Amino acid sequence: MTAPHRDRWLYTVALTGALVPLVFAACSSTPPEPVPPPHPTSAPATTSSATAEIPDAGPSDAAPEEANPTAQVPEPPRACPEDMLLIDGDYCTELQMTCLKSWYAPQNRKTICEVFQEPTKCTGDKVKKRYCIDRYEYPNKKGARPEVMNNFYQAQVLCAKQDKRICSETEWTMACEGPTYKPYPYGYIRDSKKCNGDRPWDYPSKDKLWKRDAAEVERLWQGVPSGSQPDCVSDYGVYDMPGNADELAGSEHYGDKKYDNVTTGGPWYKGVRNQCRPKIYDHNEGFQYYYLSFRCCKETDGKPTDPRAPKQVKRGQSWEKILFLAEHSLDLRPLKPKAP
Repeated sequence: MTAPHRDRWLYTVALTGALVPLVFAACSSTPPEPVPPPHPTSAPATTSSATAEIPDAGPSDAAPEEANPTAQVPEPPRACPEDMLLIDGDYCTELQMTCLKSWYAPQNRKTICEVFQEPTKCTGDKVKKRYCIDRYEYPNKKGARPEVMNNFYQAQVLCAKQDKRICSETEWTMACEGPTYKPYPYGYIRDSKKCNGDRPWDYPSKDKLWKRDAAEVERLWQGVPSGSQPDCVSDYGVYDMPGNADELAGSEHYGDKKYDNVTTGGPWYKGVRNQCRPKIYDHNEGFQYYYLSFRCCKETDGKPTDPRAPKQVKRGQSWEKILFLAEHSLDLRPLKPKAP
């Protein structure tokens, strides 16, 4: 766990100055005898305790730090663990994005924007956020394959084991868009070569997937190792957010969206989101799939991290119930997975 982040300063106080003898005249008509100046090599007859405790510091014009040239100022503690990145800025609640060129993906019944007008415009509120986020998808290791086939509760438990939590949907979006609110982490023009995408559909066997058939998951895998796409990185330094594996995040959408989780980013297939802001709210918490991964977040500066998602916190759901659901939630599978 990280220690609280704070600025530490080393204060060096230089105590210099000469002893000036003070002579007070007695109440007498006779003028006092002049007092001779102290001998330059003799010590004063009396000295204060503060002066007595000060060792000989050498010449008076020496810089204070020269007294101990090997002394080092300790580095302040990190705001985030070494395997995480600090996100500190403003999230835009409503973002105006103008599409200049698009195409239609009939297999998903989606219009895909190819080119956005630069720049986007924040038309909503700007909300200050400061948090830590994993640089890569779980297990958050460069060169590792993103872990898939975990449902939302199971992903929460895996994050909690590291004293982290699932990222909220707005945290995920902010880390992807960067401080200038880009539609894609790399800019305004969609490029499936930068973030692995636009691959052909390969007709998965849903029955095998619900049984977590390892051979079927391997057959369907079209992803690349974490951190192997040098251009698929946001301005905050977070890798592989759209494209490659899709990701889970905690829902903050109240009202008609009933589930605690969203899916965000979009997987490696052609004609899917593969953007920072769009989300899918229609998968329940038991949804697990062969292209679905996640990444973890946590509070900064050593503050305690609640492993629950925003809507779970709001309704007061216990962590013990989430642990139970993580172990027994396979029966929460959706009857028919939605389009990616």
